[in-house]
Amino acid sequence: MPEPLDAALAEVRSMLLGSGLTRAVAAGRRRGQRPSVVRAELRPVVLKAGPRLQIATSDGVRPYTRNVAPGPESDAAVEALLAEPFGNWHVETANSTLQLRVTKSGEAQVHRAAAQPVRASGDQPDGQQQTAAVPGGHDRAKEYLLDPGDPIFVEIGGSAAKRRQVDAFLRALVATLPSGLTGPLRVVDLGCGNAYLTFTAYRYLSQHGLDVDLVGVDVREDQRRRNTELAERLGWADRVRFVAGTIADAAVEPAPDLVLALHACDTATDEALARAVRWGARWVLAAPCCHHDVAAQLRAGGAPTPYGMLTRQGILRERFADVLTDALRAGLLRLHGYRAEVVEFVDSAHTPRNLLIRARRTDAVPTDEQRTEYRQLVEQWRITPRLETLLNPATASH
Repeated sequence: MPEPLDAALAEVRSMLLGSGLTRAVAAGRRRGQRPSVVRAELRPVVLKAGPRLQIATSDGVRPYTRNVAPGPESDAAVEALLAEPFGNWHVETANSTLQLRVTKSGEAQVHRAAAQPVRASGDQPDGQQQTAAVPGGHDRAKEYLLDPGDPIFVEIGGSAAKRRQVDAFLRALVATLPSGLTGPLRVVDLGCGNAYLTFTAYRYLSQHGLDVDLVGVDVREDQRRRNTELAERLGWADRVRFVAGTIADAAVEPAPDLVLALHACDTATDEALARAVRWGARWVLAAPCCHHDVAAQLRAGGAPTPYGMLTRQGILRERFADVLTDALRAGLLRLHGYRAEVVEFVDSAHTPRNLLIRARRTDAVPTDEQRTEYRQLVEQWRITPRLETLLNPATASH
């Protein structure tokens, strides 16, 4: 439930100036207001002169860091930051985590959680070591990007497999978005299903100070209702919303900056990639699921000489179709001004569908060599990828 903003900021102030602070981030902006800096990060450090509160701010162009002494100096610095109209505060202490978001009505939406306890390697679920960051220290053990003890996992489920997939997805997301990204970020998740990756994406991005507006699209009305109810329970309904409709036709306005399409089946992935291209999305993350379309074309048309052995047996034909489909998808994205990579999503020990197409719009004009390479490949194998048909309906033909 919303809380009075003054009381919530007083709680933040107490945590910032308390002895247990490990890290805090302020970013985003309130409705109709703009802070003097786009982001501020605070953490305790120990210098030769003694303990200090380090405050790193950015105006969107260059960073500025200062170290203030405990007492009146740090009190004044914290008061000045709290007076800025930031839209989000994320504060971590040795004992707790607080996430504050200022709503459009000027109230505070606050989430509080206990700090994740430090565990030995043998105590961590799945044998994965997780060590809390030491205040003032610089060496940190590798850990989950989203705390396994985060309350979001109470809502979406926190099985070991789900945590692994969430962490793999978030790491791919971090690798895709540029460092130091500021300003509003519009995200669309096409074919979101039960939306657990949708919700964790919002949770992670908003925790790191981004002003996120996220829309999940799924063809099923019951999923839309379920996901909307969950967004309301989490207090995110004004930032995370859901619509029922097809990937190709669902109403989404304005156009997104980031498009997600995670495990959309068969040509639904092509529909998501095509819509991302038509939107001019800056970034795309797509984890394809099944690949029936090209496999069916290979079965009907056969293989060119001397590649018959690649498609004669069903299981080899299916696996080859998987590779060929995603290679052509990446090639088509490059022909439409994107830098595209196909990378491992989740370790193949956990799922056979473990590839991720990661694309960033560069608006680079494709070379003649790239066009020729793509055209020769599809003509030699006598196939027409669904993505080509969607992007170039006038020229694509079987």
